[in-house]
This record gives sequence, C-alpha cells and structure tokens, in this order.
Amino acid sequence: MKVLFIHQEITPYLKETPMSLIGRYLPQGIQEKGKEIRIFMPRFGNINERRNQLHEVIRLSGMNMIINDTDHPLIIKVASIQKARIQIYFIDNDDFFTKRKTTVADKDGVVFEDNDDRTVFFSRGVIETVKKLNWPPDVIHCHGWMTSLVPLYIKRAFKDNPLFSDSKVVYSLYDDDFQGAFRKGYDKKLKMPGIIAKEIKWLKNPIYANIQKSALDFADGIVIASPNVNPDVEKYARSLNKPILEYQGEENYVDAYNDFYDKIVTL
Repeated sequence: MKVLFIHQEITPYLKETPMSLIGRYLPQGIQEKGKEIRIFMPRFGNINERRNQLHEVIRLSGMNMIINDTDHPLIIKVASIQKARIQIYFIDNDDFFTKRKTTVADKDGVVFEDNDDRTVFFSRGVIETVKKLNWPPDVIHCHGWMTSLVPLYIKRAFKDNPLFSDSKVVYSLYDDDFQGAFRKGYDKKLKMPGIIAKEIKWLKNPIYANIQKSALDFADGIVIASPNVNPDVEKYARSLNKPILEYQGEENYVDAYNDFYDKIVTL
C-alpha cells in the first residue's frame, strides 16, 4: 500500500507541536508497518536549509502555477532524516515561503493576508509533483488547514487521472484554529476544471470552520487528531456518517492509524 502524507508541520524542520510530532513519527511508523510512503510539507522560510541539508530536485522543479492570473514558480526541495530512513519533499516558492521567516503568521501573530494563495499553491504543488513522480497513492492523509484543498482537488479536479482515481483521502482535524478569514473570492481563485460552485459553498465565507467543513465534504475518512478540536467542525464531521478515527494517545496511534488506512481502502 502507498500512503501519501501531506503535512503543514514536521519536526525537526519546525518547532515541536502535537501536529509536527505526528508529522515526524507517523510516516516512519507506517513505513515500518510495510507500507510505502511519500511525505510533503511547505518549505517555510524559518526552516534552516543548510542545517537540514535541503537541496533542490531539478527534475521536479520548473513548473509555473497560475493563481489569480499570476505565475508562481514551483520549486521542489528534498531532505532526509537518516536515522528514520525517510525523505521529505518541500514545496517552495520565493514569495510564498522562502522570503518569510515565520510560518503562517508574522512575528506579532498576525496571519498572512495571502494564506489563501499559499494554500492553493501548496495543495496544487503537491499534486503536480506526485504526478511527476508517477506515484499512485492508495491513501492520501492531510494534516493542517494548509492541506484543506487537497481532498477537493483529488475528488473533483483529478478524479479521472489514473494516478488518483482510486485514492482514498483521510483528513485530520487539529486544534489549529485561526482568527479572521481568507480573503473574499477564495472560492473563485481555487477553481479548476471539474469543480462545481455549489459543491464548495462553504468557501464563499472562508473562515476556519468553513474551510475545514469543505475539506471534510470530500474526505473518505476523518481523524480526530487533537483532544480538543473546533466543536462546530467536530459536530459537522460526525454528521457526515463517514468513518472516524477517534483521538489516539501517544502509545498506540501508529497501530490505530495503520488499521484505519487498511479499513479506508476497502470502502
């Protein structure tokens, strides 16, 4: 089985948080269970490229993605965690990631105004890179709101692509609320062929809860990944009658996630 992990945070590249620790240890544990994995995250500007030995993958870079009629070069970098025998692909772009020394908010905690564009770029960048790798994932597991468009893109824009036509999408819910909202028009700038306006009704008002609800609409399975997640989002998740993996402690979460993947692919 092939499992594609798409993470907003992974330690040691970013500071330790519950999300970044899962990003570090879950893929390793799943690989040790005998599954084949690929891992993606954004190349935020506060990631030390030299210390972490990131280097560009020329054969995967060079594509331009158009968002709001503007070309944005896609750069792919890679690094390895040797003792875990895992490799991480980084989605990079000078304007969206490299030039900033923080992740999703500035040093004063104010979220970046263009997090909407960054979410579109990251989600599409991962999918386009997987296409270049010609690697068909059985399970795609998304972690963090910056991955929230992946379920929509996989199930609508790329549903007829043979690499993704049989992929099952798992979406994890974390305690990662942010204040405010993405800019108006988010539902238009993310559009691709195959995406119907009425199916992305939540994104006309792109506050945190609605962004998450839209992702859940297109997920095959849902993971409660934090002890306390947004109650409105959790209530909506439970109303969908989709398979849900309840919150797991540190002791046995790899086994539980592995079993959940096995269950999801049979649906």
